[in-house]
Amino acid sequence: MKETRSHMAQNASMEEFEALLNESFEIDTPDEGSVVKGRVIAVEAGQAIIDVGYKMEGRVELKEFAEPGEAPKIDVGDEVEVYLRQVENARGEAVISREMARREEAWDRLEKAYAKEERVEGAIFGRVKGGFTVDLGGAVAFLPGSQVDVRPVRDAGPLMGLKQPFQILKMDRRRGNIVVSRRAILEESRAEQRAEVIGNLTEGQAVDGVVKNITEYGAFVDLGGVDGLLHVTDMAWRRVNHPSEIVSIGETIKVQVIKINKETHRISLGMKQLQEDPWDVVAAKYALGSTHQGRVTNITDYGAFVELEPGVEGLVHVSEMSWTKKNVHPGKIVSTSQEVDVMVLEIDAAKRRVSLGLKQTMRNPWEVFAETHPVGTEVEGEVKNITEFGLFVGLDGDIDGMVHLSDLTWEGRGEDVIGDYRKGDMVQAKVTEVDTEKERISLSIKAMDDSFSGVVDGVKRGSIVTVEVTKIEDGGIEVEYEGMKSFIRRSDLSRDRAEQRPERFQVGDKVDVRVTNIDSKTRRLSLSIKAREIAEEKEAVQQYGSSDSGASLGDILGAALKSSDE
Repeated sequence: MKETRSHMAQNASMEEFEALLNESFEIDTPDEGSVVKGRVIAVEAGQAIIDVGYKMEGRVELKEFAEPGEAPKIDVGDEVEVYLRQVENARGEAVISREMARREEAWDRLEKAYAKEERVEGAIFGRVKGGFTVDLGGAVAFLPGSQVDVRPVRDAGPLMGLKQPFQILKMDRRRGNIVVSRRAILEESRAEQRAEVIGNLTEGQAVDGVVKNITEYGAFVDLGGVDGLLHVTDMAWRRVNHPSEIVSIGETIKVQVIKINKETHRISLGMKQLQEDPWDVVAAKYALGSTHQGRVTNITDYGAFVELEPGVEGLVHVSEMSWTKKNVHPGKIVSTSQEVDVMVLEIDAAKRRVSLGLKQTMRNPWEVFAETHPVGTEVEGEVKNITEFGLFVGLDGDIDGMVHLSDLTWEGRGEDVIGDYRKGDMVQAKVTEVDTEKERISLSIKAMDDSFSGVVDGVKRGSIVTVEVTKIEDGGIEVEYEGMKSFIRRSDLSRDRAEQRPERFQVGDKVDVRVTNIDSKTRRLSLSIKAREIAEEKEAVQQYGSSDSGASLGDILGAALKSSDE
C-alpha cells in the first residue's frame, strides 16, 4: 500500500515537471534583431545590467542612455527597450543595445512623420564635411550647410546641442540615410511673420527700417521681420554711384513703401519719394537759353552728364561740346567732377531730360574770325592736312581754312605744285571768303603775289601800251608787257585781213596795242592791234572829216598823219 502511494506521488511529480517543461518550450524565445523590453537590475562599472526575461540578461554601456550633451538617465528598476543582437554570447549573456533600439524606434517614428510631412525634434551634435550631424532621438541625420539657416552661418556654435525642430527632406531606411533641414522651418516661420507684417503695410506708407545689407544695386531694409529693397535709383533725386554714399549697415532710416507684391512678398522701398522733387521747378528755374554752372558727373561715348543741382542732370551731347572738335571722345574735352558753364537748350519735363550745350557758352570762332579777318586779310598758319583738292591751314581760334588747288599758284596747275607742300609747313595766304553758317574759310596763297596789281596800276581798259614780241606762233604772237606775258590772236593782229599774218612780226619788235580787258583773277591782259587801229581810225574821222564831207578815208588818214608828223 505504501509502495503504491509512493509510486503514485512520483508519477504526479513527473507529470507536473513534464507539464512545466512543455509550458517552457511553448514560450517563444525572442528573435535576434528584434526590440524587446527589459528591466534594469543593476548599474555597475559604467554599465547597466538588464533582465530581458526568458532567463536572459545583458549589459549596456551607460552612455547609450544619454541624450547628446547630457548625462545618462538610468536607474535600477527602470523599464527600457533594447535591441537583441544575440541571444547568448560566450559568457552566456544576451548581447543587447539601447542605442540600436532607440534607432529602430526612431526610424519607425520618423517614417511616420516623413509620410505626414511633420516636423521632428533633434539636436545638432557634430560637424562633418558639407554640413552637420543631427540626433533625431536615436537616428542620426545629415544637415547640409545650405539648410542650416536662410543666410550663410559663419558660427554654428550657439546651435550645437540645442533641441529644435527640423524638416525631413529625404530618408532611406535601407541605406540608413536621413537628410533634414532647419532652413525650411525658419522659412515657414518667416513666411508667416512676413505675411503678418506685409498685411499691416500699405503702398505709400512711410515706415522706419534698419539697413541690413548693402549691394551694388541697393540696400535691404528690415521693416520688422520682413525685408524690403531700397534700390539705388530711389535713394536720392541726384545720381548715386554706390548705395554706401547714402546709407550704412545698421542705420535706421525712414522709407516709403512704393510697391508690395502680394504673391512674392517682395517690397520696393524709396527714400527720395519723401523729399521734394526738384523737377517740379526745373522749367521755371532753368529758362531756355540761360547759362548755368554745373558739375560733370558722368562721361559716355555720346556726351557728358552735367549736374545743375542735386537731382537735376542734363546731357551735353557730343555735337554740342565744341565748335571745332567734331570727332573726338567727350573725355578729351571735359573730365569728371569738372565745373563747366552750360546753356539750356531744351527741357522735357515728362521724360525728366534737359539738353545742354557747352559750345554755346563760347562765341562761334567762325563769327569771331569773320569780324577780325575780313576778306583780303593776310594770315599765316601751319599746313594741317593735304588732300586731293587742296590744303587745310590752321588759323586762330583752333579753326582751319582751305586753300583750293586753283588758289595755289598763278603759273601752271595747282595739281603740279601741291606736291611741294608738307604737313607742318608754315604758309601765308589771303582770306578770300568766310561762310559762318557752313563753317568754311577760303584762303588763297597765289593772292599773296600782287605783282599783277603793280603792273596794271594806271592801265585801264582802252589804254594804248607798247609791248615786245617774244614768240611767233601760227595762231598769233606772244608779247610781254612789264614782264607779264600775253597773247594776241591772229584775228587781232590787224584791221586789214591781209595783214593778219603772224610772220610779218619778228621777235623783239615793239608794237603798240590797245588793252581790251584786265582780268585780276586770272592775272591776264587782253591786247589787240586791231582794236588800236579801229580806235585810231575812229578818232581820225572825228577830227578831220565826216562820212558825208566828200573826203576819202585815205585823204583823212593822210591829213591825220601829216598833222601827227608836224
